[in-house]
Amino acid sequence: MSSSPRSRTSQTAIFALAVGAAIIGLSLVLVGLGINALDEGRKFVGGLFPPVAVTSQGAEIRDLYTIVFLIAVAIFIVVEGLIIWTVIRYRRKPGDDTLPPQTHGNNIAELVWTVVPTVLVIFMFVISWQTLNAVDKSSNDAQTKIRAVAGQFQWQFDYLGPDGTTVLYTEYTPLVSSGGGMMVPAGRTVQLSLVSNDVIHAFYVPQFLFKRDVVPGRTNQFDFKVNDSDVGQTFRGQCAELCGTGHSIMLFEVKALSQADFDAWLVQKSTPAPSAAPGASGQPAPSGQPAPSGQPEPSGQPAPSGGAAGETLTLVAKDIAYDQTSLKASADTPFNLDFKNQDAGTPHNVSIHKDSPTGPEVFKGEIFPGVAEKVYAVPALQAGTYGFACTVHPNMTGTLTVQ
Repeated sequence: MSSSPRSRTSQTAIFALAVGAAIIGLSLVLVGLGINALDEGRKFVGGLFPPVAVTSQGAEIRDLYTIVFLIAVAIFIVVEGLIIWTVIRYRRKPGDDTLPPQTHGNNIAELVWTVVPTVLVIFMFVISWQTLNAVDKSSNDAQTKIRAVAGQFQWQFDYLGPDGTTVLYTEYTPLVSSGGGMMVPAGRTVQLSLVSNDVIHAFYVPQFLFKRDVVPGRTNQFDFKVNDSDVGQTFRGQCAELCGTGHSIMLFEVKALSQADFDAWLVQKSTPAPSAAPGASGQPAPSGQPAPSGQPEPSGQPAPSGGAAGETLTLVAKDIAYDQTSLKASADTPFNLDFKNQDAGTPHNVSIHKDSPTGPEVFKGEIFPGVAEKVYAVPALQAGTYGFACTVHPNMTGTLTVQ
């Protein structure tokens, strides 16, 4: 025998009351723990979406994501709602001992679940194709052209002239926090060319909502334009393709400048430095104090090589590592550091820091690609322990003992 309509209504009411009581109980627990359910809900929903885009191309990608996400949510609600409703409405009840009527085939249902998915797939294909074309667009009249060169395990940024080949300035330091990074003008289209000299890398900035492979022997290009409202912001980037043991240190930063500030910055960087004058680049200054470049200015005359008078230390960079991790120098006396970079095409330098390789910087040698050699003129240092490191590859470190 089947149960009466009244008993079914009572069971449904009891179930609804139980669900309501569970919701109220959970709310009271959250209040008791000091958790703001609305704030946590907003955080949860926000975590389902990508970061807020800072480029016009990224905004189109985020809009596409939002449309697809809402379609998926609607499908989930409809499907799960029908499942839950079916389970509750047609559950077996006391006295239901007979098999319910069996339905084999339904033309309307089959038509709906064939036509609706087909229409949705066609719609998503069209909007995805439109977004892909917009994001992949690369124009020849881009006002700013930059070439990002990826190598194990660093980034190098070449700022190109209007012809797209003449290099106006090369930035070897990939991080803004270390005095480098990739500078871009906000509100202006930037054409970025990606080049690799060794293995496959990937250029990825989360807030651009975009990743592009950097393939040896092939130049990939794309345009982007940072929003005017993001002037002054710095965006973290990284290689997103496992490229070797140093993959984790292959980081870079992008900083958005106003168009006027970017133009002035590029002119400053691309203008040849004036010829050395007393007090610069290791030459003695009248006061005997360190020059603005961080080079020494001993009271005596510089050595014939242009370095500081005094002892000479030798350091070699090979295979993204220093050949020595411990050096010694005399206190209160300028000295030369003969640095040989034997990594072809890979930029290195030597910077000296107080106490440890991550301490305050007291000297920074010029960054240059290999294979090449430079003699750094290091100013007199007080007795103590110092760390030395490569600005481009922070994993390259050592200890300098001054006594």
